Amino acid sequence: MADDDGKMDRFEFLIGEWNLVYNIPKTAFGEAAKGTGKGRFKRALDGKYVYFDYDSYINDEEESAHAIFAWDDKSGTYRFWWFESSGNFSEATCDFIDDDTLYLNWHDSLLVQRFSKLNRNNVILRMEKPVSKGKYDLILEIIFKRK
Repeated sequence: MADDDGKMDRFEFLIGEWNLVYNIPKTAFGEAAKGTGKGRFKRALDGKYVYFDYDSYINDEEESAHAIFAWDDKSGTYRFWWFESSGNFSEATCDFIDDDTLYLNWHDSLLVQRFSKLNRNNVILRMEKPVSKGKYDLILEIIFKRK
């Protein structure tokens, strides 16, 4: 059975193979760093899910992760599960604020994450931490360039 209600069609701007460029500013979480990687978004299980797999190379350290996006009929929201090769995992709730912007609200922190389509071949991911009312500090920025 396919994604009959089309909820997962909203992820279409992310589907595909990507080269990744990481920009990590110095923050309370750690030192500044640069890195590269490769990622892939794909539809799975009759279109009911979107998987995201990536490998990154930051400061000569390799990390891999697997993520799953899904529509939750019971709660009426998108859900997200994140699993890292380090053993860390987390969960978020997601929503699209328009056809080209997906926000994630992490359940175990105050961090917010946003995927924004710049054009057909470029997406930017920003992770931010609130620091005062309406203000955020950048924690991580990743440029996605379609292969």
